[in-house]
Amino acid sequence: PDAHDEICTTLLKGEAQINLKFGAHVLHLRGSHTQKQPMVDNETGDIFCWNGEIFDGLDVDCSDNDGALLFDLILKTKADNPVEFIIRAFSKIEGPYAFVYFDRKQRRLWFARDYLGRRSLLVNRSSPNTLLISSVADNSATSSGGEEGGELRSPINSNGGWLELPAQRIYCMDLELDTSAESFGSFVEYQWSYSGENNDSGRLTLPFGQVTLEPSDADTDEPGSSDPACYQLGDLAQFQHVGEWQSYVDGLEQALSESIRARVMSIPDQGAGVPRVGILFSGGVDCITIAALLARILPSSEPVELFNVAFENPRQAKNTKQNIYDVPDRKTGRSGWLELCTKVDAQRDWRLVEVDVPYSLVLEYQAHIRQLLEPSATVMDMSIGMALWFASRGEGSLVTHSGESIERQEYRGMARVLLLGMGADEQLGGYSRHRSAWDRGGVQDLGQEIRLDVQRIATRNLGRDDRIVSDNSKEARYPFLAANVVRYLSAVPLHRKMDMRYQRGIGEKLLLRLLAHQLGLTQASMLAKRAIQFGARTAKMESSRAK
Repeated sequence: PDAHDEICTTLLKGEAQINLKFGAHVLHLRGSHTQKQPMVDNETGDIFCWNGEIFDGLDVDCSDNDGALLFDLILKTKADNPVEFIIRAFSKIEGPYAFVYFDRKQRRLWFARDYLGRRSLLVNRSSPNTLLISSVADNSATSSGGEEGGELRSPINSNGGWLELPAQRIYCMDLELDTSAESFGSFVEYQWSYSGENNDSGRLTLPFGQVTLEPSDADTDEPGSSDPACYQLGDLAQFQHVGEWQSYVDGLEQALSESIRARVMSIPDQGAGVPRVGILFSGGVDCITIAALLARILPSSEPVELFNVAFENPRQAKNTKQNIYDVPDRKTGRSGWLELCTKVDAQRDWRLVEVDVPYSLVLEYQAHIRQLLEPSATVMDMSIGMALWFASRGEGSLVTHSGESIERQEYRGMARVLLLGMGADEQLGGYSRHRSAWDRGGVQDLGQEIRLDVQRIATRNLGRDDRIVSDNSKEARYPFLAANVVRYLSAVPLHRKMDMRYQRGIGEKLLLRLLAHQLGLTQASMLAKRAIQFGARTAKMESSRAK
């Protein structure tokens, strides 16, 4: 970390006391100087720990630190509304965050994750008289073994295990001592809701609506056909209905470009030739579209790192004579890199970093990665976690090409901010279950499945991914999960985001594929969805008996 500090304070009432300890590690990514944490207001004694980024709702200059400005906003809001000042302040901002705020005068502890759960925050009531709140699980405390987003009657319960704090709510814990109680801390939760729902008089309203399930009044479906061959395309250039889709393609381009711009332009300059931004890069349509739009935002003189990871899988290596790292994501990664170099921005230094992970290295870091995953503890969590950890670590080989030859040399990634494509599949119909829903019940079942997936983004695995990436002193940012992008895609009619009448590799995420094709990515726009654990070959490394 660039800075670290701890603060201890004690609350007294008669002979009883509560001891509070606040600690924070800071990675400097905003402003002209490193902002030490925890932040303390000298006048009120309030304490603020902030792990997040503000991308909208508060005017943050490139020389400013967003956490410090947010602390000022909270204190000013508190002067006008000393009871619900946290609710009012956080209803104004947009971005990924987790925070803890101690209101000394009222003896209240506020804590929360953002409404999409893009930052990790865990809680552990290790005993009736001890509450731990942390971005990662402490080795000394046991895990509940539960999944992120599982049923949680109270985040301040007494089960003695780590739990992911539910997103889409803000918690307030009363630390006023009751000497007759066996434990301390009654609490209240304030929930985020869609506009129009019963949400405590609209104090926390989500900045996007429910996924629309109805076609637009001004929109009409293109004629269908009973001939299946009409929906088998060899290339998106053969797509006959671009005109009906064009306004939506342009709208997605604008929304996604705004999201990427907000997530990269505030990153401090590290010097000439030092990349500020990297992308976890499989070559798939999600990440390569991010890369192509990024090329329109950053000057061509700025290098961009593309991290492509591949694993030695001993179960599969014994059955092949090919290069053990010649996995599916490696092939599409190189193909996508060449498209960027030749069709998108030939002047830019696109640094393809191939991260090869031998099985011996997997065994060496397995226990460490498993600890970071807590409380996520399934085999799939481990497969995905390993791929994200080694990719974000960024130690591999820099690939260069000269004519037909490819050369590699040792390289360690320098970018501190990584862009990831999470959120595209949920919103645009990228999962196999979306095609299954279409096969089962047509547009009605598909629409309900998409709406459910978007609703539960906050309860999925973004906290897990944040813990994994940040362990390498990097910060994950998700352009597809910006509020403006979610708001735009939620309002787009379902049949203008996907069309499952077309074959796999076209029908899913068709809106995004059309944008990629428009940006010149003709090969990547046709690639079918492939989960990272299969593309990088982290799945089923060991015994098939593992559960």
